[in-house]
Amino acid sequence: MYRYTYDRAPRLSIHPTQQSRRTFVRLQCSSPTTNADQEYLHRPTAEATWWPSPDTQVLGGYDLHRPAHGTWLGVTRQGRIAVLTNYREEDQTIVEGARSRGLIPNAWLKIDPMKGESTEVFAKRMIEEDGVEGVGGFSLCYGFIQDVVKEEGKGLAIVSNRTPDVHGVVHLLQTPNETRALSNAAYSDRSWPKVTNGEAWTRTAIAESVAANESCDQLVNRLLDILTTDTMPRQKENEEWDMYLNQLRHSIFIPAIGRDHLEEHKMPAHEIGDLVKAKAVDATSGCYGTQKNIVVLCDREGKVTYFERTLYDGDAKPVEKGKGDRLFDFTIEGW
Repeated sequence: MYRYTYDRAPRLSIHPTQQSRRTFVRLQCSSPTTNADQEYLHRPTAEATWWPSPDTQVLGGYDLHRPAHGTWLGVTRQGRIAVLTNYREEDQTIVEGARSRGLIPNAWLKIDPMKGESTEVFAKRMIEEDGVEGVGGFSLCYGFIQDVVKEEGKGLAIVSNRTPDVHGVVHLLQTPNETRALSNAAYSDRSWPKVTNGEAWTRTAIAESVAANESCDQLVNRLLDILTTDTMPRQKENEEWDMYLNQLRHSIFIPAIGRDHLEEHKMPAHEIGDLVKAKAVDATSGCYGTQKNIVVLCDREGKVTYFERTLYDGDAKPVEKGKGDRLFDFTIEGW
C-alpha cells in the first residue's frame, strides 16, 4: 500500500528508440525542498553543476538542507544515471533523520570510475550489505546510459525499499521503443494518471518530433511542455488537506500549493496556485510544487545533453522563463 509522499517527487520517463537514434530520459523534479519528489519550495537545493572533488565525474543538483547533500537525479561522465523517487507507506511512520534517501543515488553516482562496479553488483551491495531499510519508501532507477542506447537487452534497473533480494530487482528499457514512467508509488502501480499520461504524452512527443525532423532544442521544448502540463484538480470547499494531497497523483506539473490554515507556520492563507509571499518558518514547511524540470538526452555517439529549468528561487518566487535554465553537453567517456 503506497501513499503519495510529500517530499520531493521526480517523475521519470525513458524512451529508447532506434528510429530517432536517441535515448530520452525525462524527469520532473518538483520541490520546495530537497530532491526527488514534490518538495517544499523553500528547501534549498543546488542548481545542476559538476560536483566538487572528489566526485568531479557527477553532474546534477543536490540537497543543501541536509549535510548529506543527497540528490534526486544525476549522471556521470562514464554514463551512470540515477533517479530517485520517494513515497510513503500507508502504515509507516515517517522516517526522519536516520538516513537520507538522497544518499542512495549518491552511492551509485559516486562509485570510483576506476572500479567500474556493475549494475548487478551494486544491487547486491545495496540489498544484502548496505541495506535498504531505515530510509523510508523509495524507488531508485539506475544503470548505465550505454546499456539502454547500445546494449539491447540490458537496460536499467529499479531497486526499492521493498526489494527482497537481487532476484526481485526490476529491469526495464531492454527493448527499443519502450517508454516507462516512475512516480511516487511502486513501479508496478499503474493507477496514477500522471504515470500513464506521462508515458503516452512522451511517446507522442517523440514520434511527432521525429516525423518533423526537429532539432534537439525543439524536442527539449516538446518535453518541457509535457512537464508543465497542469491537470491538478483544485481543492474543494471543506476538503481536508490530507485528502486533497491524494490528488497530486493526477498531474505531472504541480502548481505552488499549501495549507489554507498556515497560522502554525505564521504564513498567510492563500488559494491553490498562489505563491507564498512570506518566507516559510523552515525549509520543510509552507508551499510546495514543481520546482525544476530536467531533460536528459543521449544520442548514438554518446553525446549527452542535460537541460535543467528552475521555476522557483529559494524564496519561492517564480523565476522568469529562461533565467533559470542550465545546459550541459558532454560525451560519455569510453563510448
